[in-house]
Amino acid sequence: MDITLMDAGILAATGYGIVFAGLIVLMIVIILVGKAFSAKKEKKVEEPAAATVEVVPEPAEPAAPAAPGSAGQLKLYDTPPKTAAMLMAIVADKMGKPLNELRFISIKEVK
Repeated sequence: MDITLMDAGILAATGYGIVFAGLIVLMIVIILVGKAFSAKKEKKVEEPAAATVEVVPEPAEPAAPAAPGSAGQLKLYDTPPKTAAMLMAIVADKMGKPLNELRFISIKEVK
């Protein structure tokens, strides 16, 4: 059985066409399932809003006093002040504490 170059080309093109058609069908299925779930989620979000409950406002409690502002001097070694400020803000956010409650002694860039 001899396969000519033309037959091989037609066979390859048919195979590629089938694969791409399958991918397109899969993409359509994924989009439809995504829309179904997002519609279901929107419906769940709308239901609690429909059943509103009257809330009586409670008297506001005074906020806790802020911590003292400065915790001493900060030494920077090969670090620009902007980078040091970003690092301190990231650390405070990750720890879940206000920046003024943390004490940074020095920040050094590791090379």
